[in-house]
Amino acid sequence: MLETLVSTNADWLVAIVRIVLGVIFFAHGAQKLLGWYGGPGLSRTMQSLTEQLHLPAPVAFLVISGEFFGGIGLVVGLFSRLAAFGIAVTMVGAVATVHFRYGLFLNWFGNKEGHGYEYHLLAITLALVVIIKGAGGFSVDRLIYAHGATLEGAQQLAIQKR
Repeated sequence: MLETLVSTNADWLVAIVRIVLGVIFFAHGAQKLLGWYGGPGLSRTMQSLTEQLHLPAPVAFLVISGEFFGGIGLVVGLFSRLAAFGIAVTMVGAVATVHFRYGLFLNWFGNKEGHGYEYHLLAITLALVVIIKGAGGFSVDRLIYAHGATLEGAQQLAIQKR
């Protein structure tokens, strides 16, 4: 199971996708959890998600922590598939509960009621790349996977010598 979570190769392009997605979601999560970057912080975000969107409090907290800790996981490349999955699920939920009714496009000029789902679709697509391909290069997952492969090879060699 652990091998499935961390298996990856040294692909630098996937690493760029992972890191950019991670930075964006770390920032969004920090707004919601810590009030950084002009965000509302945990109590106001929880209030908004539970009262306006009618999410159960545990689900609301999972959304917030998924963005924050999923972002960190993606930046460092630790359990990247799991982090990307959490972000993809959060974005699907955001589209289903809020953004789908506003159409595809973001409200760039402020002349419509809400924002569409184009951003969310891009985030879901980038998350799917990480889910399918793994963390890529420059990741803790890659180090764990390479170390596990080395241990497995050493174990097989020891068995063959018997």
